[in-house]
Amino acid sequence: MSISLKDKCVVITGSGRGQGREIALEMAARGAKVVVNDLGGEKDGSGADHSPADQVVAEIKKAGGTALANYDSVADFEGARRTIETCVKNFGRIDVLINCAGIGGRSFKPFWETEKEDWDRVMAVNITGTFNMCRHAAGYMVKQNSGRIINFSSPAWMGHGPNAYVASKGAVVSFTSGLALSMAVDGYNITANAIIPIAETRMSPKGGKAGWEKMFKAGQINRQIMEESCDPPPPEHVPAIVLYLATDDAANLNGQIFGASRGRVALYSWPGEFKGLYKDGVWTMEELARRIPSVFGNGYRSDRG
Repeated sequence: MSISLKDKCVVITGSGRGQGREIALEMAARGAKVVVNDLGGEKDGSGADHSPADQVVAEIKKAGGTALANYDSVADFEGARRTIETCVKNFGRIDVLINCAGIGGRSFKPFWETEKEDWDRVMAVNITGTFNMCRHAAGYMVKQNSGRIINFSSPAWMGHGPNAYVASKGAVVSFTSGLALSMAVDGYNITANAIIPIAETRMSPKGGKAGWEKMFKAGQINRQIMEESCDPPPPEHVPAIVLYLATDDAANLNGQIFGASRGRVALYSWPGEFKGLYKDGVWTMEELARRIPSVFGNGYRSDRG
């Protein structure tokens, strides 16, 4: 069975390179009209270069597809509006928004040495940028009562350290959940889902195996994430689930978190209670001091092991 995305009008942020590029090429190959958005900045968000977006557009057109380049920063509220309007004004509507754009910090210093400027820069792109794009796309999608929003997070959302990247990617998941719920409650045919990819990107640390193994031994990640991150697959392993979530057939998938890596597409569970202490009335600290060690142990999250 071949699924067509013919004439779907799509905006893909951060699609000049890596996973976003692969998604843009595959979308266009299946008939979608694509706005390739990429500031062309460095890994830390500095600088700008039009060539990544232009090259992807050229590839799509050479293959017979339809695409336009946009170079606005998603971190800029008005820039995000211009990106969405590029799609609407040229293609007539926006059916799909895919937020791939993201940056890492300038350094991996200990948390207590984190510079506020670095924190603000990462949050501005990864979570505020996601908000900006969704905010401007949603108005059009509500009017046409249809749309698909797919936001990129990271395995970091589960808490791989107290840095801006981790915080921003956790925020993307929670934001996506809230957006999905609000659209469903109000009865709109608009879905929002999150993607947790593990694949090569320009932000993948070189020689980072020791770091992943350290996090695994500390209980911050499970073995699967460690092994996939030590040897990430090429980015073409990610687009299939993204494309499916963009189709009309995926209308029943909303507010979900999907993992994608080498030969793996997985549905993540949402955090929730898994142990509890209950009584009639108010607990005292002394009562909890007696009960917590035997019921909760040391609080280690065994789901990560």
